[in-house]
Amino acid sequence: MTGAVYIKGVELSKYKRSAVSPTEEWPSKYSKLFVELEDGVEFSFTDKRRLAKVRLLEDPESVPPISELGPDALFEPMQVDEFMNALRKKKIAIKALLLDQSFISGIGNWIADEVLYQARIHPMQIAANLSKESCETLHRCIKEVIEKALEVGADSSQFPEHWIYHSRDKKPGKAFVEGKRVEFITAGGRTTAFVPELQKFEGPQSNEIPSTKLKRAKTGKKFPGKQESDDEDAEVNENSKPKSGQKSSKGTKKQPKKARDDDEEEEESEKPAKGARGKQVKMASKKKTKSNTEESDSEDEEVNESSKFERRRNSSKGGKKPKKTSESDDDDDDEEEELEKTSKRQPLTKGAKSNQASAQQRKKQRK
Repeated sequence: MTGAVYIKGVELSKYKRSAVSPTEEWPSKYSKLFVELEDGVEFSFTDKRRLAKVRLLEDPESVPPISELGPDALFEPMQVDEFMNALRKKKIAIKALLLDQSFISGIGNWIADEVLYQARIHPMQIAANLSKESCETLHRCIKEVIEKALEVGADSSQFPEHWIYHSRDKKPGKAFVEGKRVEFITAGGRTTAFVPELQKFEGPQSNEIPSTKLKRAKTGKKFPGKQESDDEDAEVNENSKPKSGQKSSKGTKKQPKKARDDDEEEEESEKPAKGARGKQVKMASKKKTKSNTEESDSEDEEVNESSKFERRRNSSKGGKKPKKTSESDDDDDDEEEELEKTSKRQPLTKGAKSNQASAQQRKKQRK
């Protein structure tokens, strides 16, 4: 990761992203550790991005993390039988296992993709289910890919054209190797390139469909058909859930979907919105009060007209007042008592006040 050890007077190693130029001052301004030995040799450790740690130990190989590393993939390779036995004990995806530095050290993400492509093994293939032939092919491809990369000084432009490495940086749908489509998934927590047409499951997984999700392209668009399938699954799950307030039972017949939808629409139309409900109640009460007022006003007008008619008739008869029957007197008295009780129980409205006034007027006329 751009850090390196430099020895004074010795040519720099061929790291492509070296942080120090041979023409720079000695030691470099990015030097984090400078050591001068008794024989005059000087070396410096530079770490421009400050990602490394420096520790002084008596026996580094006996202390973590170095002690936890597995055998080196190139210098300490397992024998074929040993490699096969180790794989049969691992019930995890082969890509994740190759990235595990405690299993084999020195295999990174792109090398793992390359050796699996060359060996025609699916990245999600369970390691324990690999056949003997696949284990032997994988063991051979690990050695060949690493040796070829070192042979060209890790210069990717010199990698063989039939390597999947050249398609790793291309967008999904536009990546091909030897005319075969390259797809991208996430395996072992890393972006993984593979060719489904060539890298297939074997053993018990041969009939399985990988559950890993296809990665999105850099444009943010999903693969065709993915959104539709997700929406259909969500709709099926929603329809399978019982509605609130309803209990599912075996004996209950399901209502046809169309009729059920119509019923729901009618229920929704009958239910007023939360905000509109209060307004409708207020408007209804106002209309009711208005209608009551109009009725009381009309009654008052009728009473006034009748009282005028009585006065004109009495005046035409020489001022004689009509005799009142006991029955009419009792009704008027009952009406007056009822109005008095009503006025005591609750405040009088406009119509009630006018009724009371007209009753009192009739009482005076009788007197």
